[in-house]
Amino acid sequence: MQPPLVNNIFSINDEKFLQQATEIFQFQYQHNAVYKNWCDLTSTVNRQLLTDFPFLPISFFKSHQITTTLFQPQQIFESSGTTQTINSRHLVKDINLYKQSFSKAFELFYGDIKDWCVIGLLPSYLERNNSSLVMMVDELIKMSGHADSDFYLYDFDKLQSTLQRLEMQQQKTLLIGVTFALLDFADTHPMQLNHTTIMETGGMKGRRKELTRFEIHDHLKQKFAVKNIHSEYGMTELLSQAYSKGDGIFVCPPWMKVLVRDEEDPLRVSVSGRGVLNVIDLANIYSCIFIATDDVGMVYEDGSFEVFGRLDNSDIRGCSLLVV
Repeated sequence: MQPPLVNNIFSINDEKFLQQATEIFQFQYQHNAVYKNWCDLTSTVNRQLLTDFPFLPISFFKSHQITTTLFQPQQIFESSGTTQTINSRHLVKDINLYKQSFSKAFELFYGDIKDWCVIGLLPSYLERNNSSLVMMVDELIKMSGHADSDFYLYDFDKLQSTLQRLEMQQQKTLLIGVTFALLDFADTHPMQLNHTTIMETGGMKGRRKELTRFEIHDHLKQKFAVKNIHSEYGMTELLSQAYSKGDGIFVCPPWMKVLVRDEEDPLRVSVSGRGVLNVIDLANIYSCIFIATDDVGMVYEDGSFEVFGRLDNSDIRGCSLLVV
């Protein structure tokens, strides 16, 4: 069974977002037992605005199988964590939805992937299976078609020489990495980068002294002599990402929106303000498009947002951010 307008998600405009979200909500209410039960317990019938819909707590991905319709998953994404935490599991019916989502979003924010050399510095993520981030970067590496596009583990000398050669060629390069690895590389191999975009994905995992996002970005900017540090906002439970081109301000692709809920009254949701972030991800057709995250932040009137950290009572995850 196909949900309505499934082929129109990635060409959607803002005027059609509410209609698309409403139709997918009805599809998920009918075919997702966990979400239906949550809706019946928490919501009213009146659903005329995006803020009226029930948002499923992200923790449910730890304790339940969140699926819309019954299916054999093509992929199971699993969150990073510690030995003391229960990891989230996202059962993906159609992996092409994820591939379309991140490839179209990259093109929207950064242009043709074939113009880029993509270097992934994700050592901790490469050492485990079922990482959605590793799959995304791996696909971007392949799509770029550049001979130097690749993953790097701990060979910082080789990474430095590669970047220096690419800089001499004036090759547009994306260095996307987990935060602790970028900091380690910056401290041991500082260099001036004029044609390289540095993108951090979060992830300290207790490897280094705790720093705020501002401190992390400021340190990387000094070590690499760049004006801005870019960031990616994504998670296991979503199939879409938002991007920041500097100052920690994220922007969503058209098929994704971020709202904010009151920390004291989680059913009170607003389109802007400070609180805990709720995400609408239309690509999550076969799980749940309405997700109540554990991230504390600020949503601005234009829909852009910042992430300040996690709620105190939420599990620490590998990609967690530090409270400012």
